[in-house]
Amino acid sequence: MLFDVTRRELADIFGEDRLATLPATAFPPFSADTEGARLLQTVGVPTGTLRLREPDEDFGRLPLVQDVVDAGDFEDASQGAGEWPVIGWLLNAHLALDPGSGKVHAFDADEETVRELHTDVSSLLQVTLRFQCLLEEFTFSGDDGDEEADFERLDREVARVRQETSSMDPLPFQDDETVWSVVGEEIAAGLRFRGNSPGARSLYG
Repeated sequence: MLFDVTRRELADIFGEDRLATLPATAFPPFSADTEGARLLQTVGVPTGTLRLREPDEDFGRLPLVQDVVDAGDFEDASQGAGEWPVIGWLLNAHLALDPGSGKVHAFDADEETVRELHTDVSSLLQVTLRFQCLLEEFTFSGDDGDEEADFERLDREVARVRQETSSMDPLPFQDDETVWSVVGEEIAAGLRFRGNSPGARSLYG
């Protein structure tokens, strides 16, 4: 694993009721015991920015890439990509786990593009954790005169997540077009603060 992300760490920050996991039975047999699948089963992700895919109600399995997109339309898709389980959804991209390499790929059905998004699932958990913490803990001053300084500070926090992640895994922020880069830009612009977070209360009253 590139990053050491534990269930206890997530539970201490978000609480057990805010963590989403996937059951082992949701994965195809050939992928259920891979490291990435085990992390999604035992550690999970905080709810919010990233949404885990719900297993099928009737069969209890995650959809495969071939169930949600036509893998043949994706020129850069690896052979056998249609058999990968779809583990989540981020912006307009289906996130799929390659059981062989452990990488997470983003399939954008609108653009018919597929990109390597994470070197392993621990990287996915780490970026989700860092951005979700930022969204729930960042505080604006509430002073209109300090608004520009607040957003500069927020931009620096987003940049820190990008830099510290990229030092271990260059894939999530390899350019400005990845879905995580877009999410980071939205956070820096103040667009993703929700609910009763300090940021949301400052921005929206």
